[in-house]
Amino acid sequence: MVRHFGVFKFKDNISESHIAECFQTMQDMVGQIPGLLSMEHGTYSSPEGMNDGFTHGFVMTFDNERSRDEYLPHPVHERAKDIVVPCLDRVVVFDFAVKD
Repeated sequence: MVRHFGVFKFKDNISESHIAECFQTMQDMVGQIPGLLSMEHGTYSSPEGMNDGFTHGFVMTFDNERSRDEYLPHPVHERAKDIVVPCLDRVVVFDFAVKD
């Protein structure tokens, strides 16, 4: 399996309802992109304060690296990026293979 996770800092003028629409768009990719098994998301909630200004995060699980690689240029992913990316000030994405 591959975990694909990221953190977002939305632009100040983006409403909570618009943020919810962004994450719904991302959630809707599950079932449309082969090998994308799940997507979870939420707001930063730690008192540790090490979020560096990032306010939201997500984790996607892919069945393998090939599925993740095919997801990247997939038209459904490209449409989601067209909706989400313009709303962001900052984004970091990181992938890793889950070892058995």
